[in-house]
Amino acid sequence: MEVNKTSRGIPKAGEVEPIKKLKDIAKIKQYFLGKENKRDYLLFVLGINIGLRAGDLLNLKIRDVIEGNKIIDSVKIVEEKTGKTREFVLNKSAKEAIKRYITSLNTYNIDDYLFKSKKGGHITVNYAHSIIKNTLRDLNVKGNYGTHSLRKTFAYHTYINNIGTNHMILETLQRMLNHSSSAVTLRYIGITKEVIKDVYTSLNL
Repeated sequence: MEVNKTSRGIPKAGEVEPIKKLKDIAKIKQYFLGKENKRDYLLFVLGINIGLRAGDLLNLKIRDVIEGNKIIDSVKIVEEKTGKTREFVLNKSAKEAIKRYITSLNTYNIDDYLFKSKKGGHITVNYAHSIIKNTLRDLNVKGNYGTHSLRKTFAYHTYINNIGTNHMILETLQRMLNHSSSAVTLRYIGITKEVIKDVYTSLNL
């Protein structure tokens, strides 16, 4: 079945924001768990922990993350947009979310899409976008959010958590995100002059 991958109605990548506050991330996780919605919980947790574009995230199949009865450590995919092979590691949070979702299924085929649609194939980018946008609106998290916020959230927190100890983190992120310059990467993840100033003032070596 052909999967609808139209981007109509979805803001461009530069128009949505990363989720910067850890308390908002925790609130979103609790929201999905409270609704017993393990698929959407997985969509959110996996999205912010591996940083794939929405199309690549939704193209994942169960066999991409599970081998036998074990969740694998690293995953290789071919990116839709670039045609390049990308390898990423499944961290503890990602593995726990996958396990939570898979164990909730009564039955599944290893070739099923991870984010399976009831209509066949996987859920569309449009639908995933509405899940994220509506959830943050319901939780009264101010800002403009969508599926691309997941990738930006991954990049933002990777930068913030590592800038103090890893002077190569910006260059690494630039390569991972396939950006033309570090300046593009900083704009992409919403690192403003104020944020940079906070990083310096909080260092105090």
